Amino acid sequence: MSEVLVVIGVGGMGEAIARRLGAGRTVVLADFDVPALDRVAEALRGDGFAVHTEQVDVSSRESVQALARAAAARGPVTQVAHTAGLSPVQAPLEAVIAVDLVGVALVLDEFAEVIAPGGAGVVIASMAGTQASDSLPAEVEHDLATTPTDELRALPAIAGLDHAGHAYAIAKRAAQLRVRTASLAWGRRSARITSLSPGVISTPMGQAELAGDSGASMRAAVEASGTGRLGTSADIAAAAAFLLGPEATFITGTDLLVDGGVIAAVRAGAATLGG
Repeated sequence: MSEVLVVIGVGGMGEAIARRLGAGRTVVLADFDVPALDRVAEALRGDGFAVHTEQVDVSSRESVQALARAAAARGPVTQVAHTAGLSPVQAPLEAVIAVDLVGVALVLDEFAEVIAPGGAGVVIASMAGTQASDSLPAEVEHDLATTPTDELRALPAIAGLDHAGHAYAIAKRAAQLRVRTASLAWGRRSARITSLSPGVISTPMGQAELAGDSGASMRAAVEASGTGRLGTSADIAAAAAFLLGPEATFITGTDLLVDGGVIAAVRAGAATLGG
């Protein structure tokens, strides 16, 4: 059996990663949105990729566990890219918590049970999580990193949230932190896990954010950054390919910020980002 690449989430980044890494592998695509899943799968099959699809609800342990088992039944799972997520302009508070916080934790838990020796995973976090790290107390970060997945929603820092934007930032910081902790479980299987934090990327989700309340400050920060441009799905796929590939075998339990220099500009005082 050929090696298996699992891509969870078939938005712009997920499809780009599948195209970048899927040649010669069995690609298992997963998403909650079946029409979108089928559309991307057919496009990839038309270009010669071997694709299997699985519907998944990342907020459900049973659903994520079933996906992990189905992927492992196809062959050795050597690469996992978790790209599924909701932005605060797309979904209400509870949905952001369910998908961006709990969903990431469940994927880290369940794929730690099936990842093949020598395999690697990458979780798409966000520069919003990097920005949140400047203000979250150490005890909150510890709780986000170490609390059992099934108890995350009850954390005071989560239960007290009243704004989807705040939930998104904390969930993305939690993704970065939980990857650190998960690297130990993944390491016991001789596998690696990292997170990748995109900046403002020109995907439908990114464009929706730019059209939202904080869009003006985001555009100004991009213009002030070292690259001065929006990112593309191809930029993220290239970074994911590095983290999942043979040149990154000594990299695990950490985050790669792929934001074109936006956070650097903010921390240098050249730009601000609205909340």
